[in-house]
Amino acid sequence: MRRMLLASVLALPALAARAGDAPPRDQTDLVLPEQVVTATRIPTLAELIPAGVTVIDRQTITTRGYTMLSDALHAVPGLALVQSGGNGGNASAFIRGTNSNHVLVLRDGVPLNDPSDPNGAYNFGVETLADVERIEVVRGPMSGLYGSGAIGGVINLISKQGSGAPTATAEFAAGLPRAILGSAGLSGASGMVDYSLAVQSRSQLGFDTTPQRETVHTGERDGYRAQVASLNLGVTPVEGTRISTLLRWRRAVFGLDELGSPAFDAPAYTGRDEAFTGRIGIDSKLFDGLWDTGLSLAYVTTNRKYTEPLEAADPNQLQSNGRYRGYRTALTWTNTVHLADLGPARETALTFGAAHIFDRARSSLTESYAGFPSNQAVGAHATSDSGNAGLQTTLFDRLTATANLRQESASFGGDAFTWRLGGVLALPELWSRAKASYGTGFRAPSLFDLFGVGSYGYVGNPNLRPERSEGWETGWAIDLPALGRRDAATLEVTYFDNRIRDLIQVVYASDFSSSTPQNIARAHITGVETSLTLRPLSWAEAVLSWTCTDARDQSGALLKRRPRNTASANLRATPLPGLTIAPELVYASGASDYLVNDEGFSSGVGMTKGGLIFNLAVSYAVTPQITLFADGRNLGDSRYEPASGFQTPGPSFLAGTRVKF
Repeated sequence: MRRMLLASVLALPALAARAGDAPPRDQTDLVLPEQVVTATRIPTLAELIPAGVTVIDRQTITTRGYTMLSDALHAVPGLALVQSGGNGGNASAFIRGTNSNHVLVLRDGVPLNDPSDPNGAYNFGVETLADVERIEVVRGPMSGLYGSGAIGGVINLISKQGSGAPTATAEFAAGLPRAILGSAGLSGASGMVDYSLAVQSRSQLGFDTTPQRETVHTGERDGYRAQVASLNLGVTPVEGTRISTLLRWRRAVFGLDELGSPAFDAPAYTGRDEAFTGRIGIDSKLFDGLWDTGLSLAYVTTNRKYTEPLEAADPNQLQSNGRYRGYRTALTWTNTVHLADLGPARETALTFGAAHIFDRARSSLTESYAGFPSNQAVGAHATSDSGNAGLQTTLFDRLTATANLRQESASFGGDAFTWRLGGVLALPELWSRAKASYGTGFRAPSLFDLFGVGSYGYVGNPNLRPERSEGWETGWAIDLPALGRRDAATLEVTYFDNRIRDLIQVVYASDFSSSTPQNIARAHITGVETSLTLRPLSWAEAVLSWTCTDARDQSGALLKRRPRNTASANLRATPLPGLTIAPELVYASGASDYLVNDEGFSSGVGMTKGGLIFNLAVSYAVTPQITLFADGRNLGDSRYEPASGFQTPGPSFLAGTRVKF
């Protein structure tokens, strides 16, 4: 893998030298670069961030027909999304081969990971995008900014915010198999007040995600229904100061399938997931914009329930009732001080802040398998306090350097000091830039790790230490001219290396009479991310990406459910005024997993088969106010199993209209 990276990097200057012979182009033809907030807490051009960054804005969400968060993340380089079933089914995001609970999910900077989840992971298969303005994905250890859970990276869901004249929107669509979606929104600003209101309801019959190859497949469908309502309200009493309130509620009800031995295509197994986020804050620009400061108080609750009644046809005679309730209160203070230019240093900014988080979990799971009852539960709380500081500057108009550090003190799970240092070197003579960074990360033990209890002697371990990581990356990006366009193509190559220690695993007594979690495991992950953006014409753009990941534990065995190779291809074309065509291909190779055979029985550890998914979105603006659209997913009817025993949902189709006035 290192030889492949070296060859790629060595070839880039040669390509750049050829590029120098291409004709120049007018600056007005250049694509405006993205600004990202999540990576440094300072609005920064994406190309100046020493980390892997992907921005999925509202236009991309609409153009590509994304309605679920899991849809939008499938094509992100370095991110493997593994979903156990259809919408609602547990979906894990493995960023650069790290664990699914090594991804920190934010809503406008507020951490969303459920304190009541036994692993502290986030389910990406439930969330819709009705009120999301953009998604920022930052890959690499980011605990120096955001604390626990940011070993693999951070995903920030940024809510819509009103501005300008009042605008009302509505959307209605129907499709197959038996799907209906309706949403409405109102946003704008008037005087001191800005507002954004969004509501959405959707339902679908769904698919049977038990693989068709299995003899236990019955065709029983796992449906999905969800409702979302959100309000983002702001008041600006004086110029530069905004007092804001965010209220968001989401509920989802969905069907599930049982992965027993043998598997059972359960028609009555259901899940219910509710979440509420409330946030109040004040943001001010002081001293003519030299100092930006913000104070916010957020309250996040989750309420999940999974019920499987006893069914006569179930060979495992399984029945279960699980309830998970998590509560989080987060008080955050953030600051950015813009410093005067000094010598070779330009656009220098100092950041600092503090946070206090209080987590509480109440959960219980009662099961009976083949007549043998079991249970697990946790009722606990924990607090953490942290302080952070950072510095960003551009030296000699070439090197943009970023540094962050954070000290975390927790009531349980130990303290943690983390940091990150990186830089991007602009090489305009070669129309390219180089980047490098090094950072540390950590994940605090979950409340279940610390205090959970269960049948057969399981007891949590309050003396657990945080899981810790050290990682670095280096990369190169170059703009390649062609057809009279200076940036007709952009090629990016990044190599990453991450070592994780003190991973938490359950350890059993020699006679299996008891068990408890301990910090005993390690992992080493390396890989290469590549992306090629093609802009051959003003009305066409293609984004191609490929990631190779090698993730292994201390014994050298492959980590489960990490595809070695993932790739995607996205095209956006507007061949006629108002007409947009956006096909998408997503590929994942096989991965190590616990296999399920064709009879539905567990058959040990082995390699799964890879799969290719084809999606297509088409829209046509009849007038500036009315747009017709049609979205199709998995149109090739792929039977790929992201997790062995769970098949990708079959072909689906949704068509409707969007109105804006």
